Amino acid sequence: MELHQGIILGIIQGLTEFLPVSSSGHLVLGQIFFGITQSQLTFDISVHMGTLLAVLVVYSSDILAMISSVFGFLSKAVLFKPVSHLVNKDKNLQLAGLIVIGSIPTAIIGLVLKQFEHVLFTSEVLVGLMLILTGTILWVSRNYYSSENKKNLFGIKKAFFIGITQGLAVIPGISRSGTTIAAGMFIGLDRHTAAKFSFLLSIPAILGAQVLSIKDMINSGLTIDPVTIYATIASFIIGLIALKILLKLVHSGRFHLFAPYCWLIGSLVLLSKII
Repeated sequence: MELHQGIILGIIQGLTEFLPVSSSGHLVLGQIFFGITQSQLTFDISVHMGTLLAVLVVYSSDILAMISSVFGFLSKAVLFKPVSHLVNKDKNLQLAGLIVIGSIPTAIIGLVLKQFEHVLFTSEVLVGLMLILTGTILWVSRNYYSSENKKNLFGIKKAFFIGITQGLAVIPGISRSGTTIAAGMFIGLDRHTAAKFSFLLSIPAILGAQVLSIKDMINSGLTIDPVTIYATIASFIIGLIALKILLKLVHSGRFHLFAPYCWLIGSLVLLSKII
């Protein structure tokens, strides 16, 4: 892989990991465009870690608050001190628990779909169809901004449902951020809560996926070249910018404006296979 190709793919990863247009789908299309047919496992892991770092930076205060609450809970639990009041009142502890709940279906679905990755990540037709599906989900979500005024409780069932949608986003062309935020709004969450939970839920998902891939990366030969380093830096910087842009769009009720783009790219991909 040439340096300019790596940086471009890093930028694509940074943009599309957070903007609701499917990073996996765009990476597949990008590699096909550049004629990259060999496995780029180390590269893929690195650029994903770059975007993960962007999430950690943006949500650092929330993450630290949850870690503090979890340690506080565990320190009392091991000493057999009362902890029921923490479970009922500590919002950060509750959020951490919901992330664990949401991660369960994500992990199960991800492990199942991983068995078919040789098919999922080589089909341009699948990417095109799933991009069109993503665009439709985003467009429908515009009818659910009104839930902003509802006081819906966020509990285990809703976290589990969002986790299912995140697991399905392993399929290239389905946007993880787009479907999970939309799913949150579909079940009555306000868009602020839906966006926040979506990106916090992505942390164990992205980290877990990369940890599972490390064994394969070691077996194939661990080589981190300058191209991978520069691409990872690019994915982090662009990812940080893209995440902040998306949050502004979600909060301002313009999340669905990415739908036409998904429809266009998806349609062009399908047309390219027909013509």
